[in-house]
Amino acid sequence: MFRPDLSGYDDSMNVQTARTLLQEGQASLRAAYERHNNAVALLRGRTRWVDRVLCDLWKKQEIPDEIALVAVGGYGRGELYPASDIDLLLLVPEGLDVSHHPRIESLIGKFWDSGLDIGHSVRTINECLHESAQDITIQTALLEVRPLCGDAALFSAFCKKFRETLDPIAFFKAKELEQEERYARYQDTPYSLEPHCKESPGGLRDLQMIRWLANATGLKSSPEDSRELAQTETFLRHIRIRMHYLAGRREDRLLFEFQERLAASYGIQASAAKRASEILMQRYYRNAKRVTQLNSLAIQSFTPPLPTTNIINEYLQIKGDMLDIRDDAVFEHTPSV
Repeated sequence: MFRPDLSGYDDSMNVQTARTLLQEGQASLRAAYERHNNAVALLRGRTRWVDRVLCDLWKKQEIPDEIALVAVGGYGRGELYPASDIDLLLLVPEGLDVSHHPRIESLIGKFWDSGLDIGHSVRTINECLHESAQDITIQTALLEVRPLCGDAALFSAFCKKFRETLDPIAFFKAKELEQEERYARYQDTPYSLEPHCKESPGGLRDLQMIRWLANATGLKSSPEDSRELAQTETFLRHIRIRMHYLAGRREDRLLFEFQERLAASYGIQASAAKRASEILMQRYYRNAKRVTQLNSLAIQSFTPPLPTTNIINEYLQIKGDMLDIRDDAVFEHTPSV
């Protein structure tokens, strides 16, 4: 696996040094990817570059010791694509007012000036818990956190309280509804002519959904399903990486203008009957179909047991908040029901 050379860093790093080293890191990672075609090495490699730059700038700014810098979301799980943004949480203790803290403001400015696309929030533990209870997107991002620098005890306290307040059943229901809404935005099909390799049905988000549910509920996939998850994810990772490189920006849609060049990057040749882009898209659609199948199976396996049953009549009953039939053959015997 390719590991970036971080020897150029020192404690005197300034914004220009950070910008230069990040650019050099991106170039090194791309060259290594083109040589070895290793998606995981690229994602983790960019994460390591960014980790070191952020922490060195943090030290240079002399941020108060009682604050913690935390990676969340995709950055938290160590997956930074070539044009991914960087999601950060500045975790502060209760009672510390940093709303206009000059060093914090300066730090965020330096992060931006170094060339990173930063998304950040500044919250106490209680504020994190309150916001995550109101917004499933925030709760999901906080499910994948990783300490970068600062107060380790504060970070540990956050993790403990977050897990104590996480309701797996409520999380499952909210994520299921969120996925239904996401599917509707993409016409409930993985077969769009210009699919979004992250958000469309059959995209990376479907695979992340499985891992989020496993993380929240503690349930695991079978070894066979785990292998299939890894295979389908590897294909989508390569698609997304190459789209970012081809577009020169964060572009996750397989736009027509890029499909031929994307096929060429895989070495796909046109046949007598099909263009190279058509062959590539057929591969994409097969992979997307399998992803949606794995996602559907996972949701079924993660579905929590239904609570107590309330009988309505001889045909119908209520389980939890769902209307159910008491006999699987009721519609054959009594169609009028």
